[in-house]
Amino acid sequence: MPRKRMVIEYGMGTSLRRQDYTQAARRAVENALWRNSLTLAELFGFARDDMRIEVEIGVQKPEAVDTEALKGIFPYGAPEIRARHGGLDTPKPDGNGATLIANCAIIVSFDMDSAAQGKENGS
Repeated sequence: MPRKRMVIEYGMGTSLRRQDYTQAARRAVENALWRNSLTLAELFGFARDDMRIEVEIGVQKPEAVDTEALKGIFPYGAPEIRARHGGLDTPKPDGNGATLIANCAIIVSFDMDSAAQGKENGS
């Protein structure tokens, strides 16, 4: 049994004035994370750092997202963060800039073979 997807959580974040794609992405990730308290690791006998965390962030300019800066948001695990085209830039009525909207999906999975091996070895 290879990696098994356990949770998908979604979030949305904005940058209202500064047009900062990384800040909008940060808010989207926090929106997804701060609404949950998952105990899946303990349920399956894993350490929290055993979680495989994949993060997909959608913004209009993915190259403007500092994905390395976003890794510090996660309390444990080693997230893989990818920015891709998505989200929405809404022009301001006066034509001076835009409000940026970022969407994210956080996918948590575990290597279930590790859990099975731990049980066989009495761990």
